[in-house]
Amino acid sequence: MTASPHGLCRDCGETFDTDGTARCPACQSPRLICHDELFELGIAHIDCDAFYAAVEKRDNPDLVDRPVIVGGGRRGVVSTACYIARLYGVGSAMPMFKALEACPDAVVVRPDMRKYQAVGREVRALMQTVASRIQPVSIDEAYLDLTEAIDGSGATPAERLAGLARRVEAEIGITVSIGLSYNKSLAKLGSDFDKPRGFTAVGRAEARSFLAPLPVRKIWGVGPAFARRLQRDGINRIGQLQDRSVEELARRYGSMGRQLARFARGQDDRKVEPRGESKSVSSETTLESNRTDLADLEPVLDRLSQRVAERLERHALAGQTVVLKLKAADFSLKTRSMTLSSPTQKAAVINRAGQTLLAREIDGTSYRLIGIGVSKLADASIADQPDMLEVQRGSP
Repeated sequence: MTASPHGLCRDCGETFDTDGTARCPACQSPRLICHDELFELGIAHIDCDAFYAAVEKRDNPDLVDRPVIVGGGRRGVVSTACYIARLYGVGSAMPMFKALEACPDAVVVRPDMRKYQAVGREVRALMQTVASRIQPVSIDEAYLDLTEAIDGSGATPAERLAGLARRVEAEIGITVSIGLSYNKSLAKLGSDFDKPRGFTAVGRAEARSFLAPLPVRKIWGVGPAFARRLQRDGINRIGQLQDRSVEELARRYGSMGRQLARFARGQDDRKVEPRGESKSVSSETTLESNRTDLADLEPVLDRLSQRVAERLERHALAGQTVVLKLKAADFSLKTRSMTLSSPTQKAAVINRAGQTLLAREIDGTSYRLIGIGVSKLADASIADQPDMLEVQRGSP
């Protein structure tokens, strides 16, 4: 009886039995992916490698071997750093002056969102040739559901994905990293595991051991504040959650504890859900302690406004209606909105409108959550007209 193939060459697409194989038997490439469950996994996460910087290097070959930072000038922040710049410690969201201190020889390129958006559409179009169910996460990443191909007579999900990566490189001129698993959270972790040009499969047999050494911040839904709470409780690694029962985690952390237990054990029943056009872009945070004073809430709102602006820029969008969200200590919810005379993409404008709305709600109420967002979305090309600060209407 012939052994089932468990190996795939990422360069030529050959499948083979992995027993003792170090190179592809067809083309001799060492770029193999070998896994006992390789052809039984159908949920993927694809992430373009250092996307903005990769596009800039593609369009300017003189930059290929140089550290490149895509960002907004000395007073701005880093949008993307290429992998050479990352060797110097440069990372996304780092203040530009710190990035240039770490890597003074870096070439700084101003973001060209229209160009990135166009390239993102090209990548998405290639994704559609291998999967019918695609859930975009941002301009340069998406989840794909290829489970329908597992038992089919054609190419398996792994073969389709390897072919997709080759086409992205050959036809678009950038690279992607792929995570392949049986659910979304593990696929996402897989795509982050071996960048750039990575392809990592995470199967059911090793899910717990794969997760165990990772920091708790890697669990979907665990933000910085909750990660700090877990760390104060002595939980730093996902394996420490695996050692605790579902009941114990639920008693300590409520419904979030049950989610922690599931994800720590590699359980995730979220579906790959194709989405229509976004209607809003927002960011919110649960405060570490309830806040009453404007002075305590203003810096938080400023940070959230920066995040919203970054997401708008990333998607080449702008928003005309600014929406403030507040949740009180008793869990009652308030939303307040203000519509500008034209769409904006600027953090300062979003924050200014949000601060105006927030000031009206400071009446002694103690708040546990604050959020800011924009709706009435439009293309970034019409953003930030000179009269944009004029408020057309607001809601009490």
